[in-house]
Amino acid sequence: MKNFKKLIGLLLILMSFGAYASTPVLTMVPIDHVYSPKGFDSNDSAEIIISGFLPNLCHKAPQTKVVVKGKKIEIQVTSLYYEPTNPFCPEMIVPFVEAVDVGLLDKGHYDILVNGKSVFERKAAIYINEASSDAVDDYTYANVEYVEKEMGSRVVKLKGYNPSDCFVLDSIDMIDNGKDTFSVLPKMKQISDFCPMKMVPFSYDMEVPSNLNEEKVLLHVRVMDGKSINSIFNNKSNDNY
Repeated sequence: MKNFKKLIGLLLILMSFGAYASTPVLTMVPIDHVYSPKGFDSNDSAEIIISGFLPNLCHKAPQTKVVVKGKKIEIQVTSLYYEPTNPFCPEMIVPFVEAVDVGLLDKGHYDILVNGKSVFERKAAIYINEASSDAVDDYTYANVEYVEKEMGSRVVKLKGYNPSDCFVLDSIDMIDNGKDTFSVLPKMKQISDFCPMKMVPFSYDMEVPSNLNEEKVLLHVRVMDGKSINSIFNNKSNDNY
């Protein structure tokens, strides 16, 4: 009986250790770059785009926390990390591109601090324009779902589904922030008052300009629901995929 009690006690200790070892810890993750698209107005829900990576498969999907203090935007990018006692933790780097919604901001210049006071700290800035009207967007954008890139080409395809055939592409406008980001605005026009609900696939070709000098640039595509699709484009090489 005494030995049995010792065995039960040992099992309980091992179970407690196993439960502790598998408890996830919230930890900051490595950040490669912070992109600040141009073209947001004071009536837009502004976005900041962050690229980084998860060091291995014991890190789960990244999550973000935003605090706006006056003209400063502080962002934490973290993930749930399962302790490395897990033997099934492949050393595989998982890159990510995360769009961070920072909400409505007043006109002006804002400093951005990502994962401050850590080895992963990154800084950037964004400028918010004065809105010209009360409308959230002056235009209707195509319902882009993804950006298709082809190796060795600067032409990309914007692909998706529009909710009706009464909308057609009017123009694809682009503005850049002078550094590392192209804001892509696929503007639609309504050609009929009768708009039946009908999913219409589309593929729009667009050539990426070559006026920015960064090796990697962001294609920040504004889409119909007011959000964005974001894709990293290799600006100085042919290894887009």
